[in-house]
Amino acid sequence: MFRSRAEKKVVELGYDPARLPPGQYLTEKWPVLHAGGVAEYRGLSTWTFKVFGEVEQMLELSWEQFNELPRSENTQDIHCVTRWSHFDMHFEGVHWRELAKLVKPKPTANFVVAHAEAGFTSNVPLSFLEDDNALLATHADGAALSPEHGYPLRLVIPGKYFWKSAKWLRGIELSSVDKPGFWERYGYNNNADPWKEERYAF
Repeated sequence: MFRSRAEKKVVELGYDPARLPPGQYLTEKWPVLHAGGVAEYRGLSTWTFKVFGEVEQMLELSWEQFNELPRSENTQDIHCVTRWSHFDMHFEGVHWRELAKLVKPKPTANFVVAHAEAGFTSNVPLSFLEDDNALLATHADGAALSPEHGYPLRLVIPGKYFWKSAKWLRGIELSSVDKPGFWERYGYNNNADPWKEERYAF
């Protein structure tokens, strides 16, 4: 017996239904969802990426310098709070560990605030950024990110609803305290665990 039509579709497509969190349905597309407009860039000559906060050494990198860092890649499932899931997304980019070597987080660094274009922020515990499948991604499924999906750089945080994976990423702030991000301030659940259906704070 299937729990739902969504689970039945997962099985028909040859996937293990245990991969689909409760309340989700599987899509073979990568839907586009965000607040506000799409960030536009006329070249990346003035683009910079910063790491600051609870670090021994603040860091600012140009696009060229960022792309000189060692690269990583992984394949993972992603889950949106609007109830779609997409399996086997392949991401490429830079893992946090490469930046951590340069900035040397302080012992007081327990949380991350991702800073993106237009003042958007998202927040997670630092342990989620340290996860092997977390990335500061430049590519998805073998191609550079499209503008709608966060070109030139987006965060990818595994194990959370995908709003935590901020598009158009411009900086990482390490903090001793948790600071609710954009969607959390509008009533989304701070933990964002898709397996517990932590969609909203109320």
